[in-house]
Amino acid sequence: MPATEPTRIQSISQLHRRMGLPRPEQPHISVINLEEIKRLAGKAPGNMVFDFYCISLKRHCEKAMKYGQHKYDFHDGIMYFMAPGQVFSRMVNNETEVSPMSGWVLYVHPDFLWNTPLAKSIKRYEFFDYSVNEALSLTEKEEAIIVGIMQNIQTEYHANMDKFTQDIIVSQIETLLKYSDRFYHRQFLTQKVENYQILERLEELLTEYFNTANLLSAGLPGVQFIAEKLNISPNYLSGLLKVLTGRNTQQHIQDKIIGIAKEKISTTELSVSEISFELGFDHPQSFSRLFKAKTGLSPLAFRQSFN
Repeated sequence: MPATEPTRIQSISQLHRRMGLPRPEQPHISVINLEEIKRLAGKAPGNMVFDFYCISLKRHCEKAMKYGQHKYDFHDGIMYFMAPGQVFSRMVNNETEVSPMSGWVLYVHPDFLWNTPLAKSIKRYEFFDYSVNEALSLTEKEEAIIVGIMQNIQTEYHANMDKFTQDIIVSQIETLLKYSDRFYHRQFLTQKVENYQILERLEELLTEYFNTANLLSAGLPGVQFIAEKLNISPNYLSGLLKVLTGRNTQQHIQDKIIGIAKEKISTTELSVSEISFELGFDHPQSFSRLFKAKTGLSPLAFRQSFN
């Protein structure tokens, strides 16, 4: 059967109706305690696309959830982030069965952030593009911090709206995102064995690629290609590498290129143009610029330093 088009949820009010909840007090922001939801208004499972941000902390959820291409069981507490336009799925084995769940969800429409610094800076938080299997597992202490911030936001918009409300709530959202960034950093460090295995696989993948690929036709490996081979989202891979090594994926690729280039320049008679084409560069000038940026010397100057 052909895949059905996802249902687009354009507003938080529309989402509230689907959940069987009262109309939101503020049309562009809502904090929901999932224990208050008995069922999703009898709606069948299916794909949805939100036109707003979703920051969710869920636990004890027997329904399987999916966003992107990955499925996840939220029986253990987990936190995930969705940006506008991402696909979210709800799947249940028995649609008549109401599964208990708990947690908190914050929905924020981009219009709420309009004309605030967070409207731009929110795009720097890479975890909005992580796959679901890269979601954030919180400790009890971390979970209490996140829930506290969400409750503060809810309390603020429940109060009388005034000229300070938006600034206070935006500040709380930014604090939540900064804590989430900190907690992801902790997760990278506490999963050292798995993460250093990824680092080893990255090095093996790059070595194999440069040893076996026909770079004249295949070209240089890109971040997307590397991430797919490692079965990791590009942003998660770069974030992990920055924590472990201080360098992102693109920089690791470039380091590998420079290492091979140094060997060829110092041990062969190949011209700079020949080396650049062997490494997958379309133009020797691009190779020379990268080499000088990384080493402080032009390829020819580097070769002459061995004479």
